[in-house]
Amino acid sequence: MTPDDRLQLRGFLADPAMCGVYAVEPGADEDYLAAARALDFAAVAVDFAGCTGKDDAIARIAAALRFPEWFGANWDALADSLADLSWLPAPGYLLLLPGTDELRTSDPEGFDTLASILEAAAARWAAGRIPFWALLPTRDPPRP
Repeated sequence: MTPDDRLQLRGFLADPAMCGVYAVEPGADEDYLAAARALDFAAVAVDFAGCTGKDDAIARIAAALRFPEWFGANWDALADSLADLSWLPAPGYLLLLPGTDELRTSDPEGFDTLASILEAAAARWAAGRIPFWALLPTRDPPRP
């Protein structure tokens, strides 16, 4: 990635009107994380390799974002926590979720629920003019 590409990526990530859940081409993981960190975002990679179910998916996100001890470890609690993040204050958030193809294949309903929760979190943060990104590196993007 060229310096101009990096600058353009930072500008894109800084725009809360563009944030959401996106399937992205694998291989640029570090570029996304570096661009988000250059904006002082809370930027984490959550490795989903080997993840085949809801409980594991929730636990991986909770660990990566250092959810508080009171976290309920269910879909509703995940949605509530992603909409809060008061323990992780930042001008923006980026979750890089490599390996979600396994979850999408083994638990399509769980994958769809996770994607919906991430979209709702992005919309909530965008309403407050704070970018929230969930990027899913995949060579086989989900179909609408």
